[in-house]
Amino acid sequence: MFRLLFHEPRIPPNTGNAIRLVAGTGSELHLVEPLGFDLSEPKLRRAGLDYHDLASVTVHPSLEAAWAALAPERVFAFTAHADTSYADIAYRPGDVLLFGPEPTGLSEQVLTDPHVTSRVRIPMLPGRRSLNLSNAAAVVTYEAWRQHGFAGGV
Repeated sequence: MFRLLFHEPRIPPNTGNAIRLVAGTGSELHLVEPLGFDLSEPKLRRAGLDYHDLASVTVHPSLEAAWAALAPERVFAFTAHADTSYADIAYRPGDVLLFGPEPTGLSEQVLTDPHVTSRVRIPMLPGRRSLNLSNAAAVVTYEAWRQHGFAGGV
């Protein structure tokens, strides 16, 4: 399925919500350290409810370690500073959907990483900074899954 990559996430409930997301969609969640929390933190556990055992979650010590493990063919970096809409992408299983830390988003260094094949945005009204990390990941994951007929879903 699809692989969500959170680069240095900071807020435990967002990652907990993403754990529920990947458990419910059959996707994978990859986290790049440093994390702004401990994975056993109660706020994260509460947000993930009892989905931890149903979710594929991998922690990588660095972005380079994540690239080595994932060997991605395509990486879509989500940023408010892009021209391509997430809805204009034809997603393929195995795509990496890369999101940055709260509240800064992806750094220019990450956005220019040679593994990033496209910068993508989620449309919003003017003057808004960004969506919540887990909400943005859900919007994109469900669009990618929809394009594949919600394969495996009921």
